[in-house]
Amino acid sequence: MGQQQLLLIVLGVIVVGIAIVVGINLFQANAESSTQDSIISQGTNLGALAQQYYKKPEAMGGGGNKFTNFKIPEGLKTTADATWEASDADADGITFTGKPIDTDYAAKWTVVVTVTPTEINSTVSGETEEEE
Repeated sequence: MGQQQLLLIVLGVIVVGIAIVVGINLFQANAESSTQDSIISQGTNLGALAQQYYKKPEAMGGGGNKFTNFKIPEGLKTTADATWEASDADADGITFTGKPIDTDYAAKWTVVVTVTPTEINSTVSGETEEEE
């Protein structure tokens, strides 16, 4: 009878250990997904600011139908989740790249936001498959 109880205790500890490991992995995956969503949202906001600049006449401090001189506001260059850089600014569009501040994610992926006068497209580049 003692061996059976000991076996059940060991089996119970194993099951609880597996459940804890699975829970930790799910939590980490959810945290990463949440960070991606937050950075994409920030990129969309930057894209909206760039479109406002594009549509505003030069006489009013805008771009006059060009993205060429758009600058990311100082307060938005570094956020809680990412650092942002603007590149490829021309009359027809601009590209923003958001690099996660969390070093665990920074090595895996970046968010690239492409802005045109009528569209804002966000993509996650360099995303790797999660190991199970």
